[in-house]
Amino acid sequence: MTVDLRRWAWSGAAALMLCLGAVPAAEAKTFKWTNAGDVSAMDPYYRNETFLLTFLENIYEPLVRRDRKLELEPALAVKWGQTSPTTWFFDLRRGVKFHDGTPFTADDVVFSLNRAAGGGSNMKSYFASVKTIRKVDDFRIEVDTAYPDPLLASKWAVVLIMSKAWAEKNNTAVAADATKNEENFATRNAMGTGPFMLKERKAGEKTVLVNNPNWWDTPKHNLTEVIFTPIASPATRIAALRAGDIDMTYEVPPQDTESLKRDPKLKVLEGPELRVIFLGFDVERNELTESNVKGKNPFRDRRVREAFYRSIDVEAIKRTVMRGQSFPTALLVMPGVNGYIKDLDKRPPLLKPEEAKKLLTEAGYPNGFEVGMDCPNDRYVNDEKICQAVVAMLARIGVKVNLLAQTRNKFFAKILRKADNSPGDTAFFMLGWSPVVTYDVHNVIESLLQTPNKDAKKGLLNVGGYSNPALDALADKMAVETDKAKRDAMILEATKLYTDDYAVIPLHQQAVIWATRSNIELYQPADNRFPLRFVHVK
Repeated sequence: MTVDLRRWAWSGAAALMLCLGAVPAAEAKTFKWTNAGDVSAMDPYYRNETFLLTFLENIYEPLVRRDRKLELEPALAVKWGQTSPTTWFFDLRRGVKFHDGTPFTADDVVFSLNRAAGGGSNMKSYFASVKTIRKVDDFRIEVDTAYPDPLLASKWAVVLIMSKAWAEKNNTAVAADATKNEENFATRNAMGTGPFMLKERKAGEKTVLVNNPNWWDTPKHNLTEVIFTPIASPATRIAALRAGDIDMTYEVPPQDTESLKRDPKLKVLEGPELRVIFLGFDVERNELTESNVKGKNPFRDRRVREAFYRSIDVEAIKRTVMRGQSFPTALLVMPGVNGYIKDLDKRPPLLKPEEAKKLLTEAGYPNGFEVGMDCPNDRYVNDEKICQAVVAMLARIGVKVNLLAQTRNKFFAKILRKADNSPGDTAFFMLGWSPVVTYDVHNVIESLLQTPNKDAKKGLLNVGGYSNPALDALADKMAVETDKAKRDAMILEATKLYTDDYAVIPLHQQAVIWATRSNIELYQPADNRFPLRFVHVK
């Protein structure tokens, strides 16, 4: 089924019904859904991004997965644990087959984990503690860590397992590097063990999945086919939903929420998401790549970072851009994540423009300066509009921000660190992060704030290259500390360090807002993942 976006744009909802027709709800086994942007690849290690991973978790599976309460439960491993503080074991599920009928064994697990930890993989941060991965027998592996890592199983809940035979047969034993826009057979094709199989992939147009009749688990869905169609235009997405030509939209513009709630044919699902949207600075380079300041980097001065932070009115963004559907914050984690500290979740007062200009003058920029800014336009709720608001707010203090908003694929390829750990091409950027792997603040600190270190696999998503030795030391200690009181004290100290230093600019926790046809039943978790195995068409 091909979706004609041009007819939608020109002819409206009536054309949708004529073009695609409507399937009676009672007969529906096909589920059609949409999002603003496409899933970037079929390779589960291509990019450490929630939307990519949640899509591929329907095709591939991890050793352990999250249930409806976000608790760990068995998936391809039926049992796991530690035989010593630095040795883990995983006992594997027997009788599982890949979609092509190949039996699943420990060889696939060892291959996949090593592939995820090497090459162009964007999942390397989940292997920072790992020394060796070894096969014990066909259904047991053991993992030695360099230091105690009590969160290893939680981390690996997002590391999906591939077929060793399939990958080697198709010359894709090494993950392609997204930062170089590399592609290989695995970026366009898939071979997993999950509840759905890839039938068709047309990047940017549609991706079609079909039910896996030989899945090892008991299906809780009734789907025979799933059609995902990316639709960039918010108006077109909503028109398609109203007309019945899609069954669900993963992202709902805040301005449309109330009108959708009044439509008896539709349902709106909403709740707070664990993800925090924030702005970051390049503090790594001696000179910014996109600025009129030469010979030095203004963001290395704390006063400049403070002037930016305290000139951005998050309440105004909530009111005018997010239509009330955001939760402003001063931290990189929110309630529901271990390590959230309510007493520190207080933003400093906004500065008047003349006060911010005084800080810039003290830092050596009496006339402000010019700088580039990178944002996606199809990744987070109202991402480009938020960035446009930030541009206007910073203009009041004499800073000219040149905004570049791009699709997620181009955006991430531009800003993310390269495989050799060199920085991406950005000076000032938006990013969102949810510690849905461990639901612990250490995931945030290790991924986003620790000094980038390729060998230690830490700070690999620290786009701006922020570096604070005291914070690094605390992060390393809390990674292995099992005494809760001692660990909580470390978290408190680390949180004070990055907030006092204005290391980043937290904006808000965005709301999760999905909309469906009234005949669709699904499950909406707080981590904004979308497991198709819980979808039921009535």
